Amino acid sequence: MFLGEYKHSCDNKNRLRIPPKFKKDLDCGLVLIKGNDSCLFIVTKNQFNSMLEKVNSLPMFNSKLQMPLRLLFSSAIEIEEDNQGRFLLPTNLKTYAKINKEVIFIGVGNRIELWASERWQEYCENTKNNFEEILSSLGEYGI
Repeated sequence: MFLGEYKHSCDNKNRLRIPPKFKKDLDCGLVLIKGNDSCLFIVTKNQFNSMLEKVNSLPMFNSKLQMPLRLLFSSAIEIEEDNQGRFLLPTNLKTYAKINKEVIFIGVGNRIELWASERWQEYCENTKNNFEEILSSLGEYGI
């Protein structure tokens, strides 16, 4: 389970480190993909493989279905850490997430989200006035 918020910096070679608090839950490897709201999702390989299994049962020649699949899977990369525990953030994903230097890793239960620090602060600022309303919407999903 991934919880919390952790600030980090992207170095001049576009490398980042997964926060140590998240590492204990990562024994099967990670995949980085585009997420909602201009952030990036980091999921375990097991979660990603579960998505692939579901995709394999979908009709291949449905144009409406293929568009989101192309956008999602073409952005996916396996995270490979170097001997210092850093991984390379590809330029296309860095641009998509509007990341310059400062980043925020947030735990969202079953995934990690990677945000440009400014974008995360903006997101939090835009939602703070209706936090209770947003939180109560989880009731629609039985939470």
